[in-house]
Order: sequence, then structure tokens, then C-alpha cells
Amino acid sequence: MIMLSENKKNELIEQARNASQKAYAPYSGFKIGAALLTKDGKVFQGCNVENASYSMTICAERNAAFQAIAGGSHEFAAIAIYADSDKAFPPCGACRQVLAEFAQDMLVFIVNQTSTHETTLSQLLPERFSL
Repeated sequence: MIMLSENKKNELIEQARNASQKAYAPYSGFKIGAALLTKDGKVFQGCNVENASYSMTICAERNAAFQAIAGGSHEFAAIAIYADSDKAFPPCGACRQVLAEFAQDMLVFIVNQTSTHETTLSQLLPERFSL
């Protein structure tokens, strides 16, 4: 499993918090931000972007993952997911599956206004779909 220093973890969480402020969430009211750390040390941010046609909505986690892929990074080390709320929002099933395509052992920090929960993607998705 990947290990992160407390400093690096806090930086990643802060970047996720900053990304949440860019979210477009007029329907749910929940602004979510994600900061994805690649194994080569790059960080890619994403936020949720909602749409009146709900199936067109994109979660912050997939947004960050797709930013990383578009930036040429395919090996993920960790992701921080920040909800500007007193509720915690772990990644949805679709986001878990997308992230597992690139790093099943990555660290996952689920953060809200009052708490931080640390886990791994393999704990959140123990039997991922793969070919």
C-alpha cells in the first residue's frame, strides 16, 4: 500500500476542498471536490458538475480521474474527496470502478467539514470488475 506523509495528505485534502468550491451543484446542493495524486507526484482536481438530466452529471472523483488520464497519467496513488457538508460522501460505485481500473490499492481520504476517514479503494471495492 502507498504511504503518504501527513503534510502530503493535508495538501491533498486542501486541494480537494478548493476544488469543491468550483462545483456546479444546483440540484443536490452538495459541492464535492476531489484531488487525485498520481504515482509520479502530480495532482489533478475535479468537482461534481450536475445537470438537469441527472444521468449527464459527473462526480468529482471521475472528473479528477479523467483529468489525470487526459494529462497522461495512468497510475494513481491516492485521492481526497471533500464534501462541503457535515455529511461524508464516499465514492459512488461508478467512481470506485473507474478508479480501480488504474489503482486498486490507492489510498482514499473521505473528508467533510468535521471529519476525515482514511481507507483504501480495495476496501471500498473488494471485488472489482476486470477482464
